Amino acid sequence: MAAEGNGTLRQRNTSNGLLNGADNIIKVSEEGKKIDQRLDQHETFEFGGPLGVTAIMTGFPLLMYYLWICLWFYDGKLVHPTSLEDVKPFLLRMWDHVCTDASPNAYAWKVYSANIFFQLFLAWVMPGFKQEGLPVPSLGYKTLMYNCNALYSLYATMATAAVLHYTGTVAMIWGFGVSFGMYFITVATGTQIRMSGSFIYDVFMGASLNPRIGPIDLKMWAEVRIPWVIVFFLAVSGCCQQYEQYGYVTPNMAFMTLATWLYLNACAKGEECIPQTWDMYHEKWGFMVIFWNLAGVPFSYVYSVVYMASHDPSKYQFSTPTYVVLYATLLTAYYIWDTAMAQKSHFKMQTQGITEFRTTFPQLPWNTVKNPTFIQTAHGNRLLTSGWWAYSRKPNYVADWTMSFTWGAVIGLATPIPYFYSVFFITVLIHRCSRDFERCSIKYGKDWERYCSIVKYKFIPGIY
Repeated sequence: MAAEGNGTLRQRNTSNGLLNGADNIIKVSEEGKKIDQRLDQHETFEFGGPLGVTAIMTGFPLLMYYLWICLWFYDGKLVHPTSLEDVKPFLLRMWDHVCTDASPNAYAWKVYSANIFFQLFLAWVMPGFKQEGLPVPSLGYKTLMYNCNALYSLYATMATAAVLHYTGTVAMIWGFGVSFGMYFITVATGTQIRMSGSFIYDVFMGASLNPRIGPIDLKMWAEVRIPWVIVFFLAVSGCCQQYEQYGYVTPNMAFMTLATWLYLNACAKGEECIPQTWDMYHEKWGFMVIFWNLAGVPFSYVYSVVYMASHDPSKYQFSTPTYVVLYATLLTAYYIWDTAMAQKSHFKMQTQGITEFRTTFPQLPWNTVKNPTFIQTAHGNRLLTSGWWAYSRKPNYVADWTMSFTWGAVIGLATPIPYFYSVFFITVLIHRCSRDFERCSIKYGKDWERYCSIVKYKFIPGIY
């Protein structure tokens, strides 16, 4: 059945449970086009404006140095000056650690840069699943095609790493270099969009929406191929180090290897869902995304691996029931996150008339909602109100954060540093949520109010 009129709840029944037919393909209304045009203009500063993003661009690299120094040289303790007189000596000690132990060297340049170019090569040549993205307002609602070959590239990378095995600061430089380089190239070619007029702010937020080299979409490539590949292999390296040193791998290190593989494999197997996301559709490719993908994620999300690789297992050993709870929490959160993301992406594909979905390992039950309920908006888009999305507006955020928390909990209370990921991540998610809800309120108006009255909770059903 389907209720007539915009802003009402609809349900479409078809023989295969999907939204089929030309009448079900979304069409943006004239009013919706005017709103999209407004949203594609720079109106307000975020992150505290130019001063705020300058602080972020300098503060995050310094924080990464500090947490690494505490973890590697001070047994995971958060060190600080002992007195006002110790401030200068403390800063000099920190600087000495950076200069002595984190300065770029030829080997680091070779390894990190080789991975960058190897992943670009794989993205160019490996076969993949062709996926159409969402209509882009700034391109006249043209849809871009994406070659989703991250899964085959992942397997090729794993095989290459195995062959190579048997026969820190560089990443930051790459992050800054690509961010500024991308800004200048975009402005020089006249393809910038949604600019604020502030140089440093636009470098931070980005100038280009759809940067490409041939068939490779750089934004999607950098989101999966660099950060999560490095994160996974850091965990694998931790396993190898433990096995060589102790003759066995601890359940904690095995947990991190499983956790990072699940995340990497999910991103690779579900790559065709990425073109349907806010990141691809609206977020520009600037320092905020580039630096975090090239340096922040791979070298600040797995502090637990670094700690375990440099400390005796007795410092983070748990009881068997604790391990059972830890693994069960990870797998449950992963299931909700994976299926919630798939449900939303498949629904968006259905509204484009796409009903054939890619099947890659592992395909989990309930990853597609049959006979989905939704709100038809005056804008033309549809808001999903079934599946996991009937209980929360951001069920994927809750599950994603839960996984991030387990990445720190795997070492217990030995040191607070591995919890940086979950603390930072919840801050990011809350900010992104507020941005998204504000944009949706502008875009959908009363239809958004009706949606919020149906899906009442932002994150946790019954609580918040």
